[in-house]
Amino acid sequence: MTELTCFGAYDIRGQLGTELNRDIAYRIGRAFAAFLQPKTVVVGGDVRETSPELKAAFAQGVMDFGADVIDIGLCGTEEVYFATDYLNADGGCMVTASHNPINYNGMKMVREQSKPISRDTGLDDIKKMAEAEDFGPAAAKPGTMTEIDNSQAYVDHLISFVDIPNLKPMTLVTNAGNGAAGPSLDRLEKALLAAGAPLEFIKVHNEPDGSFPNGIPNPLLHEQQPVTSKAVRENKADMGIAWDGDFDRCFLWDEDGNFIEGYYIVGLLAEAFLVKQPGSKIVYDPRLTWNTVEIVEGKGGTAVMCKSGHAFIKEKMRKEDAIYGGEMSAHHYFRDFSYCDSGMLPWLLVIDLLSKKQTSLKSLVGQQMANFPSPGEINSQVADADEAMTRVYEAYKAQAIAEDRIDGLSLEFDDWRFNLRKSNTEPVIRLNVETRSDKELMDEKTQELLALIRQ
Repeated sequence: MTELTCFGAYDIRGQLGTELNRDIAYRIGRAFAAFLQPKTVVVGGDVRETSPELKAAFAQGVMDFGADVIDIGLCGTEEVYFATDYLNADGGCMVTASHNPINYNGMKMVREQSKPISRDTGLDDIKKMAEAEDFGPAAAKPGTMTEIDNSQAYVDHLISFVDIPNLKPMTLVTNAGNGAAGPSLDRLEKALLAAGAPLEFIKVHNEPDGSFPNGIPNPLLHEQQPVTSKAVRENKADMGIAWDGDFDRCFLWDEDGNFIEGYYIVGLLAEAFLVKQPGSKIVYDPRLTWNTVEIVEGKGGTAVMCKSGHAFIKEKMRKEDAIYGGEMSAHHYFRDFSYCDSGMLPWLLVIDLLSKKQTSLKSLVGQQMANFPSPGEINSQVADADEAMTRVYEAYKAQAIAEDRIDGLSLEFDDWRFNLRKSNTEPVIRLNVETRSDKELMDEKTQELLALIRQ
């Protein structure tokens, strides 16, 4: 029995040929079906050149179990989430490696109502069955494959979040990075314009292309950010929007072409929902918190902290009936989107909020950034992550007025705070720092902490 190294904590990612190929995809499909015992499974795939063949192999495994497959074609991860719930399927699988290098692919799997399947909720069981090829005999009558275009229902649902008659005229630069976002954006643009939205779209790298001629779409890479930034300035646009390969993450630029850290978008989206539904619960992660909590409480909502990671946030949102959950990593989750993450809803909600408040993105976010400055997440490679964490804790614990360990170590002081977390997969520590309206203190404490971590 060979170990399958493509299984992670939340999904499947592997190098093509060695860690993930058609045979392994087939076995994963058989094991997924044996674990879930579904009648119907939705499948979709991103633009990577191997996605169609891996999707077909996975689907064959599901059909050989005896379940039917609905193939929704080229799409984003959120379209599989939407279709699984909307079509009342028993499970779904998106073939994607998101922003991984070109020689990778992977899978994200869900059960009914698009509830996540992660290590603790079945992924380990699926891995063991796939490794042992222990999924029982093939069904006497295999399942069937149906191809369905579910995009109209998806687009209709997205635009239901927006008050279209009250949108102000805007020019939007969009950068799909040659990933899966382009076709979905085209359909969304058509629906918005047909409904009378006064929007102009200027599209960069919109054509899907699995050879990724402009690099793997990952807007967090500093070399990719200037492309969107420059297009915003050249076209005097109101906002820039870019996505990663499977568009489950969305990144924004203001009208001056400045990239906006994901932390401040969480506050914006929290406000967007609380304007519409006062008193709602908002879930947020512990890395950076002050801005989010101030906005949520200031708008009459309830802020609920939760450990980072999509499985934890989705579970917490269901438990609390939270309307929205946001992570500074640019993952945004929505109760009325099956509690799943979407890369299309964030920018739609932001243009809706800007229209309601008759303001610009720069003025809305600029104040938040001044109130709670942060350098963003900084990674440090260390020889011993636990030892480094202890060293930092011992240096600061006496001065701290509060600490929590919901996710790594968070220490809070009168006018600044930090969060330190270990990576799950490498000897790396991730640092986040924020202050109350004091950029100099932010710089000072960040350098102080980095020196201690890296000594």
